[in-house]
Amino acid sequence: MLLPSLGTSIANVALPTLRTAFSASQTDVQWVVLGYLLSVTTLIVGVGRLGDIFGRRRILQIGIAVFGVASVGAALSSSLWLLVAARALQGVGAAAMMSLAVASVADIMPKERTGTAMGLLGTISAIGTALGPSLGGALVSWFGWQAVFAVMAMLAGVTFIVATLVLPTGGQAERGSASFDIVGMVLLALFLAGYALLATMGFSGDPVLGISLATGAALALVAFIMVERRVSSPLVQLKTLIEGDLGPNLVALGLVSTIMMATLVVGPFYLSESLGLSPVEAGLVMSIGPGVAALVGLPAGRLVDAYGVNRVTVAGLLGVVLGTILLTILPNWVGTLGYIAGLVSTTAGYALFQAANNTGAMSGVSSERKGVTSALLGLARNLGLITGASAMGAVFATASSGVPFLALGQGPETGLLLTFGVAFVLAVSALCVVGLGCDRRQHPWPRWRYRRSG
Repeated sequence: MLLPSLGTSIANVALPTLRTAFSASQTDVQWVVLGYLLSVTTLIVGVGRLGDIFGRRRILQIGIAVFGVASVGAALSSSLWLLVAARALQGVGAAAMMSLAVASVADIMPKERTGTAMGLLGTISAIGTALGPSLGGALVSWFGWQAVFAVMAMLAGVTFIVATLVLPTGGQAERGSASFDIVGMVLLALFLAGYALLATMGFSGDPVLGISLATGAALALVAFIMVERRVSSPLVQLKTLIEGDLGPNLVALGLVSTIMMATLVVGPFYLSESLGLSPVEAGLVMSIGPGVAALVGLPAGRLVDAYGVNRVTVAGLLGVVLGTILLTILPNWVGTLGYIAGLVSTTAGYALFQAANNTGAMSGVSSERKGVTSALLGLARNLGLITGASAMGAVFATASSGVPFLALGQGPETGLLLTFGVAFVLAVSALCVVGLGCDRRQHPWPRWRYRRSG
């Protein structure tokens, strides 16, 4: 989980240097980030299913190797578009790591310690997210932008060795028991690519392109659903999503991830424009979030093992709800400390929720579907992050221009108020979605449908 998280966060800080080095426009250089995210988002479910069929250890090793080779290619790139191509290939490897890391841990750990393992993965992911900007900035300043990708190549080599020594050889479907749904993967990839591009680019630059992306994504989704209902070995078991255990789990994760991205997108603008913090001060405040997630991750997993998925899931979501309330009210009253209080509550709640959510999802899944289930968790998180960056950023920008019908003036204060007001609604919605599967008549404490074991 460290490498994919680093791959997402470490390259952002190098974008200004890359723009100068390749004499590129801001729009073109953004493809260094977008190419990586598109590969991860579109391929993560397909790669997870490949792990179920051909063995998770084997596919994970291939993914790590691809990531390492692509990192070398990125470091040696002589043009911007070669770098973008290398980053897209890097995303293929990252998709394998993100989709199969959770499933591989579930294979290794005893069931009663799954929560601790999921909490540890959350801690490692948070460390990668927090470490990326600072490590990337130092490498670019001292050695140049190539060093960013050279370091990732070396880390990939170390990760490959560790995975080879530690991971079990199990997790492979029996010969002839499953086939790979190529058509389903292509259709899902087309839908996800269209959605990701639409969320990133929107309709503002080219309305025709926006409408085309929306139409293409919708058609691909309809075709995907039709195909998955008919094939014998579908990429995604739609009946399980609709009637079974996993659907509420994924929806809640997507909603909460949208909220978390809102804190990352809105925070720097509010802290600098409203509270007058310098870039360094704003960066320090923003680093508190990943720091809290890293500290809470492992204890959160232990709480899941001790008290069960249900209680920790609810506790985490309540922490997120409280955090959105604090972020809506306190910063405009007490300034930076108010923002920090809301950020700490939201991030700690997210760490609790994620550890419990992942544990609940993986504990009730058969071995031959763990890879694709792990991939769906990663996909839900990625879609939430993409939606948060676009939709919540748009809410903040629009609200900051003033909301006359609510008698609210212009400025980032209004933007913060409405953005986290929307986030509060999303957090409550996530709590309701998770509770849809409970049977209160038979169980005094909610028994969630996705949590069948334990």
